Amino acid sequence: MRIHFTGVAGAGMSATALMMRDAGHEVSGSDEDVFPPMSTYVEGLGFPFHRRFDAANLPDGLELLVMGASAKLGGQDNPEVMEARRRGVRITTFAELLGETTRGRESIVVAGSFGKSTCTALMAHLLRAGGRDPGWMIGAISPSLPATGHWGHAPEVVLEGDEYVVGAGDRRSKFMLYHPDHVLLTSVVHDHVNVFPTFEEYQAPFRALMGLVPAGGLAVLREGPAVRAAAEGTKARTVWYDTAPCDGWYSRDVTYGEVSRFTLVGPGGRRVALTTTLLGEHNIENIVGVSAFLLERGLVDEASLARGLAGFKGIRRRLDRLTTASRAPIIEGFGSSYEKARSAIEAMTLHYPERPLVVVFEPHAFSWRSRDALSWYDTVFKGASRVLMLPPPGHGAQSHNQSTLEEIVQRAAAAGVAVEAVRNPEAAEAALGGLAGDEVVLLLSSGPLMGLPDRLPALFDARYAARAPAA
Repeated sequence: MRIHFTGVAGAGMSATALMMRDAGHEVSGSDEDVFPPMSTYVEGLGFPFHRRFDAANLPDGLELLVMGASAKLGGQDNPEVMEARRRGVRITTFAELLGETTRGRESIVVAGSFGKSTCTALMAHLLRAGGRDPGWMIGAISPSLPATGHWGHAPEVVLEGDEYVVGAGDRRSKFMLYHPDHVLLTSVVHDHVNVFPTFEEYQAPFRALMGLVPAGGLAVLREGPAVRAAAEGTKARTVWYDTAPCDGWYSRDVTYGEVSRFTLVGPGGRRVALTTTLLGEHNIENIVGVSAFLLERGLVDEASLARGLAGFKGIRRRLDRLTTASRAPIIEGFGSSYEKARSAIEAMTLHYPERPLVVVFEPHAFSWRSRDALSWYDTVFKGASRVLMLPPPGHGAQSHNQSTLEEIVQRAAAAGVAVEAVRNPEAAEAALGGLAGDEVVLLLSSGPLMGLPDRLPALFDARYAARAPAA
């Protein structure tokens, strides 16, 4: 089948396109106004990729057009959508296509407010390390996997389950289309306030997801009241996990460093010694959940788990170290929600407790730039010695109660944060020009950060190069 993806640089779109290509379909795609790492990633995937929307991009014999969720992709003026309609070509979304094509596979849905990308990538990596060939769809890039999407030949398919809605005309959460046989649920914390104004509205799709897991399925759940509430009445066998002792799986004797070490404790006193190069307590939590799932299902053994975990390199933008020679490291984190931003900042203070932490923050997600969530700035930067605040983007500003840069800076400053506004990349570089060289710089956003992840590392490697010891 010939399939064209309009908006293919979306993380889920490109991953699904790769799955379809692996499954034997002929794939092409297009997108506009995209930024690294996804833009450069898609350009290297090997199928036709067009950098603007045009009716001429649709191949002859097109049988299916997959449309991204952005308004600019599905609007009446999108030439590719208009041309597909003119030809009578079926138009769908990647979530619908994914649900249709994976029906009949053993579907493992990894869901939660945070941690799901890392957990999905880690699960796929550990299954591969154990000799299996699962399918997977991940909304982020992992250097430990050959691609973000893979069809695979094993029965299992691991799907990152997003609670965000399918699109403007379909208000179902994406994960509701994935017919889960099993679920790993990492968290339920209010997010996406533009779509789910109240916590009750946000929690509802997680309850519905848990209701889809059959009696023979496994639900591995992060201990906590909100997750327990979401899992009430589930027919699945439930297993709990935590970073503290609980009635299930947990971590103990954690020592943090460049290589962190801990003991995984399971039911009946089961113990597995594990090591990881991932940063932060939240990643220990992710590892415990994935390990619990795979060991409970018997999909890996303990030795394979330990070997695979030691070699897992995480995913891009989730505490990626961007510098190579600078004694003041630059690390990029993903801060689309309060909890994700806090976990990144806490990881920095945990691994670099004696170093001043400089955060460069871009309020890109709708929640961060909504006046309804300004209270997040009261506590999110706890532990940072200095914050450079970038402007919120303008796209979608009219659709919600958008804050200005000045309002955001004032709110953070009122909380005692040493915060300053920077309006362009040059201003950010100038503001970082006078560092002593013993700091840690955390770039934190779900957006492009004005290109700073590409601009700053070489500058820091040259300016703050670690000095060789004297002879």
